[in-house]
Amino acid sequence: MFDTHDNLIWFEDLGRDDVATVGGKNASLGEMVRSLGEEGISVPPGFATTSEAYRRFIRKNNLQTFLTSCLDDLARERITLQEAGKLIRAEIRAGDWPTEIEAEIRDAYAALGARVGTAEPSVAVRSSATAEDLPDASFAGQQETFLNVRGEEDLLRACRHCYASLFTDRAISYREIQGFDHLAVALSIGVQLMIRSDIGGSGVMFSLDTETGFDKVVLINAAWGLGENVVQGAVDPDEYQVYKPFLDRPDLTPILKKALGAKEIKMIYAAGAGARTRNVACSRRERGQFVLSDSEILDLARMSCTIEAHYGQPMDMEWARDGDTGKLYIVQARPETVQSRAGGEVLKSYKVTNAGEKLLDGLSVGLSVATGEVCLIETASDIERFVDGAILVTSITDPDWVPIMKRASAIITDHGGRTSHAAIVSRELGLPAIVGTGDATHILHDGQMVTVNCAEGDRGAVYAGAAEVEVEETVLDAVAETRTRVMLNLANPGAAMRWWRLPADGVGLARMEFVINNEIRVHPLALTRYDQLQLEEDKAAIDVLTQGYADRCDYFVQSLAMGLSCIAAPWYPNPCIVRMSDFKTNEYAALLGGRQFEPGEENPMIGFRGASRYYSDAYRDGFALECRAIRRLREEMGFDNVLVMIPFCRSPEEADKVLEEMARHGLVRGENGLEVYVMCEIPSNVIVAEAFARRFDGFSIGSNDLTQLTLGIDRDNEGLAALFRERDPAVLWMIESVIARAHAAGAKIGLCGQAPSNDPDFARLLVAAGIDSISVTPDSFVAVKANVLDAESGDMADGAQGAVL
Repeated sequence: MFDTHDNLIWFEDLGRDDVATVGGKNASLGEMVRSLGEEGISVPPGFATTSEAYRRFIRKNNLQTFLTSCLDDLARERITLQEAGKLIRAEIRAGDWPTEIEAEIRDAYAALGARVGTAEPSVAVRSSATAEDLPDASFAGQQETFLNVRGEEDLLRACRHCYASLFTDRAISYREIQGFDHLAVALSIGVQLMIRSDIGGSGVMFSLDTETGFDKVVLINAAWGLGENVVQGAVDPDEYQVYKPFLDRPDLTPILKKALGAKEIKMIYAAGAGARTRNVACSRRERGQFVLSDSEILDLARMSCTIEAHYGQPMDMEWARDGDTGKLYIVQARPETVQSRAGGEVLKSYKVTNAGEKLLDGLSVGLSVATGEVCLIETASDIERFVDGAILVTSITDPDWVPIMKRASAIITDHGGRTSHAAIVSRELGLPAIVGTGDATHILHDGQMVTVNCAEGDRGAVYAGAAEVEVEETVLDAVAETRTRVMLNLANPGAAMRWWRLPADGVGLARMEFVINNEIRVHPLALTRYDQLQLEEDKAAIDVLTQGYADRCDYFVQSLAMGLSCIAAPWYPNPCIVRMSDFKTNEYAALLGGRQFEPGEENPMIGFRGASRYYSDAYRDGFALECRAIRRLREEMGFDNVLVMIPFCRSPEEADKVLEEMARHGLVRGENGLEVYVMCEIPSNVIVAEAFARRFDGFSIGSNDLTQLTLGIDRDNEGLAALFRERDPAVLWMIESVIARAHAAGAKIGLCGQAPSNDPDFARLLVAAGIDSISVTPDSFVAVKANVLDAESGDMADGAQGAVL
């Protein structure tokens, strides 16, 4: 098909069909150079040695018999894995090059230098085994990579070391797991021009969400300097997520997440003889700054989509930015091998109870839970003392750790992001892992019993002791469609994507205050009135949180918009109803800098909350930031499926004031498809429902507060808990009445309270009353859906209809 040489082929003469000749990594580089250059994908030039060149090297040095003998001794347990690997690697490194192969490598290196006008160009020397990076097999970093290789002699030396790395301990172990014949696997060497990412930045990206498999996002990790630190997990990188369906809209900025990483070190070129690279500390400015601008994030995401479309499958890519030119390059691309193979028919959910004290948290990898004893290992030299089934705790892992990682029940590391070695291998092994904890090796100790919980969002937690764990499996194929819309109640942006496979009709309640409390953590007035803050420690903490943002208020607006976008994205274009903040004064006061701006109240539950805050001088500036976030979410990010809901609106006159306040900030009901709902949680919402219906597009019944205020019971009072019943005839009369009156007025009405989630049979009562939609917690979705279907088919439980008056 192409003019090729037996020993060496330039990237532009390679394609995806050449895996047997140059391995998956080099075949993929050639495919991109040859096919995607005109589509905006820039790949640094280079060449690859062939699998036949490797075999000729082995024959030249009479290594076949030696390899067979060592591997046979290993199989018969006459020598250890470490002994076998060490013996084989030493023999290969000492080998001589066949004359013609050495000459061709020298000539190609000189030609590469001529292309770029440099006598001794800096190159990366990467291994590409003929059985790696296949759709069903791809552990991270089995073989070695050598960066900043200069000069012919250094190149030939690095190439021999690449050959030797085919027999690292982790590579031998991996082939044993996969059932590959050691001697049938060959190795190709990729020699690729290095761009100056040492003075720029680099990282890894995936064309889907690595934890949930949600295929409409791109995940990008970024750090300063060369990318090896990101892959190894030696640095805690920035993390970005981008919504793919909006990338063809140049007027939108669909970045769902921007998390600033610690980025304490960066890898740069080493000067002089000896080491080729070295790590140095990042400056304070670098640590407090995002590596990528918004436009660069979007450019990389578009490249990811282009590559994924070309290959027809989810992809795992490495990228680099030239510090001299600012140009972005793709330096590797391989098939993603975990989520793309995961079956989507069964959804597992975990319920953790009786957990001990929370000891630490970090980035969550895998959606499961494990309990076990800690085995703390700080260096690879101690891995032989690992106890099977224990929870591995270490600073970082590298490929040498794979043989023991597969024997662990969970993994916890001090450093690393979602694309680090520890994260990638844990995913492939199906293990829960928490990476980037910062100090796990200082807090946890050998033999300590802990629970690793990775099932509740993008932050995983480690708890003392062995918690009780329940696992539920949901067969999604069995969920039938219903006339009554069944939607979700969601609050945690980090957990929303895990439910993307649920066939929900949208999000009936997205709780803004949860995002503020957990993602932003700052009282909005502490940002708008920063200079008035009385406590210097509050100012210092706010300065840390708002790093990377030119304006402190932008931190609130962008963080809130991005947090809510993670809830709106999985079910777009179905509606996502966002309830504006509904903190009570004591809850607002608990936010950073909040105590100074909140009054003390004897009963915050029925105090200064909800709508009454939005037009008050005591909070108006904070509501303005909330409105800015919603407008950004809808108009700049593209999520026009987001609707707004006003909580605790006591009167039609108060509704007018809130709608006027929203309009002042560009949120006008009816413009650009904006619908505004009102919570029905106060008896006045029912009594004068027609007046509210003239001002709002619909109602959402909050059964918790409606029960509380109908029965006069503080819902948080444990002594009155037995009297708090959503099935009380007075509460059911309220619900039935407001449903009928809303429909008569032409308004939509749903219920987003807790009742159907706690009592799925309650959904039958709502269907009988004619509700338009029911919004429930994800874990109760299937049960509620089944009861709705039964109710719609007339298969009502005995007495169910009679319960609605």
